[in-house]
Amino acid sequence: MKKTLLFPAYYLGTILPRLFHALGEVFIFIGDIIRYGIKPPFRFKLILEQMEFIGVNSLFIILLSGAFTGMVFVFQTGQAFFKFNAETITGSVVAIALGRELAPVLTALMITGRAGSAMAAQIGTMRVTQQIDALVALRVEPINYLVVPRVIASICMFPLMTGIFDMVGMLGGYFVGVGLLDINKGAFITNIEWYVRPDDIMSGLIKAFFFGFIASAICCYKGYFTTNGTRGVGLATTQAVVISFVSILISDYFLTVLLYNHA
Repeated sequence: MKKTLLFPAYYLGTILPRLFHALGEVFIFIGDIIRYGIKPPFRFKLILEQMEFIGVNSLFIILLSGAFTGMVFVFQTGQAFFKFNAETITGSVVAIALGRELAPVLTALMITGRAGSAMAAQIGTMRVTQQIDALVALRVEPINYLVVPRVIASICMFPLMTGIFDMVGMLGGYFVGVGLLDINKGAFITNIEWYVRPDDIMSGLIKAFFFGFIASAICCYKGYFTTNGTRGVGLATTQAVVISFVSILISDYFLTVLLYNHA
């Protein structure tokens, strides 16, 4: 009974300070990323290696998920539009949805699940095995060496992978719409040209830029502050992926409101 009565006071006095402390650590960490990212040394070799790991090695899963996302979306929307004799606008609706929302969000989730988890695990393992302490002893700044290349590579590769997702998604949708649903080929393509604006694609690429920064910063943060040995590495990796997913979805809403209020 006493615990029940005291729960609000316990919540305010214990959990909230921990939350604000964690948020403070995150913002300080992000500040360090920006500070070390704009001053020498610029580790181009490490950045290129991370771009290969984050982008090139994620290409197959992006191609696969992009193609089938476009295919299933065209199939579903085409079936619905047939009821209103409006099937010719299927391509434009799918193209806008892919460009604005589906491509940046799904690309970010896919890459975070594959590469973001690896970032957290790699840096976390270095932390618990004292390799980061060894870097400090050698007068190598760990954030500049470990975190900045991963963040820069992410903000470069997330938009590029999003563009590829857009392309293969529309190709997959075209084959289903024209080949399977028998939508007129000319009308399918013409409506895409007529209704889809460059802003629809650019807004998705802008979102992907921010998603890349958010996901990589969170994953590197969780790995960098890992504790409790190998068990802590697994926990940090899980938390990194879950928090990144939630942050991407939440930020997607605010970016959407911001971008389309100024469109």
